[in-house]
Amino acid sequence: MSQGLLPYTVEVVERTDTVTGRAGLPLVLETMRALGLEQAIAQHVHVRERQSGYTETEKSEALVLLLAAGGDCLDDIAVLQADAGLGRLVGRRFPSADTLRHFLYACHDDALIAQAQAARPAGQVAYIPAENAALQGLAHVNTALVHRVAAEGHNPTATLDHDATIQESHKREALPHYQGGRGYQPAAVYWVEQDLVVADEYRDGNVGAGMENLPLIRRAFASLPPAVTTRFFRADSACYDERVLKWLADPARPGGPAGPIGFTISADMTEALHAVCAAVPARAWALVEERADETVHCAEVEFFPGDWPKLAEPLRYVALRIRKRQGQLFATGADTKYLAIVSNRWEVPAADLLRWHWQKAGTIELVHDITKNELGAAVPPCGRFGANAAWYRLSLLTYNVLSALKSLALPSSLSAARPKRLRFTVFTLAGRLVSKAGRLRVRISAAAERLAGLIAARRHLVLLAQGLPAG
Repeated sequence: MSQGLLPYTVEVVERTDTVTGRAGLPLVLETMRALGLEQAIAQHVHVRERQSGYTETEKSEALVLLLAAGGDCLDDIAVLQADAGLGRLVGRRFPSADTLRHFLYACHDDALIAQAQAARPAGQVAYIPAENAALQGLAHVNTALVHRVAAEGHNPTATLDHDATIQESHKREALPHYQGGRGYQPAAVYWVEQDLVVADEYRDGNVGAGMENLPLIRRAFASLPPAVTTRFFRADSACYDERVLKWLADPARPGGPAGPIGFTISADMTEALHAVCAAVPARAWALVEERADETVHCAEVEFFPGDWPKLAEPLRYVALRIRKRQGQLFATGADTKYLAIVSNRWEVPAADLLRWHWQKAGTIELVHDITKNELGAAVPPCGRFGANAAWYRLSLLTYNVLSALKSLALPSSLSAARPKRLRFTVFTLAGRLVSKAGRLRVRISAAAERLAGLIAARRHLVLLAQGLPAG
């Protein structure tokens, strides 16, 4: 009887380290090494209770490789362990799922959870716990990556986009979020020009997106390299908070870089602001764009948020009037909706400022989509808050490593490739391993090499590790 419907036979062999189905995956590890992350992890992440066993660097590298390869749970490490040829290429066996799980557990601290709960104001349910040293260490590793990659790009401009996202979870410890389910609601800040996440904060699902965002924003700007001299910031209404607005608008801001930060933030449509927008005369509205089922106009309006100092530099409010086509209505039953953004950028025409603000939908929101759907961020590994925070941070670190790989080593045809395309084109190359003259070699097809540019990429990474131009 034939073994299958196609004319071939599957045979199981005893020695499995002469072939690999992931000949391109070691590029991820080589990128980490070229960026100096091996030293950064050893310096900042300390969780081992004894000197034997896998180091923090080896466990961190294994988790990044797992996420880059498409794993979305710790048990998926068994797939990489089964690829003995891959183990030969990276020079070690991969840690077990239990070893990696205990590494993540070391990023959790029940005492910090209890402290945050005790510090809540009376009647407040939500809280944001502090991070322990291990979790902070992973943040320092990411900052080291950001500085190293930025040194290659020499870009003095940083546009930082802030946004929160929801991780659905059915774990017992997950808390209800505003969309009606249960899970977590982490926030991240993304450097647009460099395609890098610079800071993040893990949060329970019941923590409102607008709660205490200024500390994360401060950390994000503090993570930028000194070479950055021009700074911008964009966010949705979660950051429409007087403390955030005053900090951004103040050139001498405490705990942050001196000088201007040009920003746009979606404004809360309060009753007072709505009244101001609705009172704009018809002739003052300027057309922004015609959409399939609605028309968008904008107008400048005068408005002072809360107790904004009357002697301070006024903020710029740009109102939007969105009207449905005849016969169509919004869910509220009205045919007109008002929105607004607040900014300190007076030099940009209103319509252009709106379009610049809207670009955030294609930056940080795209990062959330990629990390949750392609880099394992949507699947918290356990019920321990700090461990889930570490998993999320490692997912963002993996995003940054892949971004660096694309910008510094891979061919330009892959510069916009998402992780699943990198897996399809580069990471999952079939290779045969041979030893020749005492050196390990991996043989891949010429056609695959033309698509992946594996040889050139590895040479670029060698130059990067040596501090030489990769060109």
